[in-house]
Amino acid sequence: MMFRYGPVYFLLLIFFSCSSNTETASTDLKDSIFFNDEKKDMRVLTDRPPNFETPLKYFLLDFTPNDVFFVRWHLAGMPSSVDENQFRLVVSGYVNRELSLSLADLKNSFEPVSLNALCVCAGNARSFFDPNVPGAQWKNGAMGNARWKGVKLKDVLEKAGIKNGAISVSFNGLDEPPLASVPDFIKSLSIDHAMDGEVMIAYEMNGEPLPLLNGYPLKLVVPGWYATYWVGMLNEIKVYQEPYKGFWMDKAYQIPENVSNGNESPDALAKKTVPINKIDVRSLFVSPENESTVQQGQPCTVYGLAFDGGDGISSVEISADSGRTWSACDLNPSLGKYSWRKWKYTFVPGRGKIALQAKATNMKGETQPPHQWNRSGYMRNEIEFLTLNATD
Repeated sequence: MMFRYGPVYFLLLIFFSCSSNTETASTDLKDSIFFNDEKKDMRVLTDRPPNFETPLKYFLLDFTPNDVFFVRWHLAGMPSSVDENQFRLVVSGYVNRELSLSLADLKNSFEPVSLNALCVCAGNARSFFDPNVPGAQWKNGAMGNARWKGVKLKDVLEKAGIKNGAISVSFNGLDEPPLASVPDFIKSLSIDHAMDGEVMIAYEMNGEPLPLLNGYPLKLVVPGWYATYWVGMLNEIKVYQEPYKGFWMDKAYQIPENVSNGNESPDALAKKTVPINKIDVRSLFVSPENESTVQQGQPCTVYGLAFDGGDGISSVEISADSGRTWSACDLNPSLGKYSWRKWKYTFVPGRGKIALQAKATNMKGETQPPHQWNRSGYMRNEIEFLTLNATD
C-alpha cells in the first residue's frame, strides 16, 4: 500500500512521516532545531519538518493556548523568520487585476472578521488505528481550538475581480520542498467554497499574532474542514479556469469516495478516492486519562470533547457495559458551530477496572462507528474507550 502513489509518495513518507508505532525518542522541544519561545510542553513527533503534539490536559480549556497549539508541517524548507515589512500576499491567475498585499493592507483595507474554529489534523489519532498504518503517529493531540481574526477570503478575491468561468483557487505558503523531486505543498478549494464568506485569511490567533510555527504571518482558515487545507505562511493565491491539479490534491490526502467515516478494509481497499474534506463527528476523553486511578464509592467526573464539521453536536453518551446501554452526558454551552463542544459525565465507580465508551451524535443524526479504518489513517472517529482503575 505504501507504493500506491509511486516513488515520490514513498519518498515523502520517508522524509516527512514518523512511521514508527513507538513513543517519540525525545519530547524536549529544546532538542528541536525549530525550538523558540513560542512553544512549550509538547510531544515532538518529527524535528524537521516540525510536528509537535498538544498534551491532553490543555483540552480542558475552551481555547488552546498558542504556546501549546499543535504544529503540523510537511516540508522541511521553511523560513525561521518572516519580515513583516517585506512580506506580500500575491493574488493572481484568472482575475481582472493581480494583487500584492502587505499585512498592513489586509488589516486596514478590509473589514476584519472573527471566528471560533477547531483546527484538526486529518491524521489525528492515527497511532490508534488497528491494523497500524504508516504516517505521523499522532495520539489525540493533533488539534486545537482557537479564536481566529482576519479577513474574508471572499473579500480579497472580489478585490482582485474573479473572471466569469473561474473553477478553483489554490493556496501556497512560504515553506519549500527540500528536494526538486518533492512537490510543493499546495492545496485548493472550489470557487464556490472559496467564496462562501466563511473561509478566511487569519492574521491573529487567540488575540495575538499567529505564532511562526502555526503559520505567521497569514493562515488560511477553512472552518469545518481538516487542517490540510489550512495553509500556513500563506503568500500566494491563484484562481483557475479549471480544477486545480497537484500532488497534494490528486494523490495525497485521499479518502474513499461515497463512504462515510472514510472507512475501508485492508482486504478491500476502495477503488475510487477523493480529496479529504469535511471533519467527521467524533468525541474523545480528556480527563482522567486512560489507566488513571480513581476512588471507589466517590463521585468521579469524566471530561471530554466532541466536534464535527459544523452541523453541531446534539448529544454525547457514555456506556459502562460494552455499549449495551448508554447514558447522556452534560454538554457545555456551544462555543460556535465550528468549535469543539465540551462535555462531562459524573458517576460513582465500583471497585476494580472500569471500561467506559463515549460516542457523539450531531444534529444531522450522524454518529460514531464501533470500528473504523483506512489505509492512510485519516478521520479516525470510532467510539472511544477509557479504562479506569477504582481503588479504596
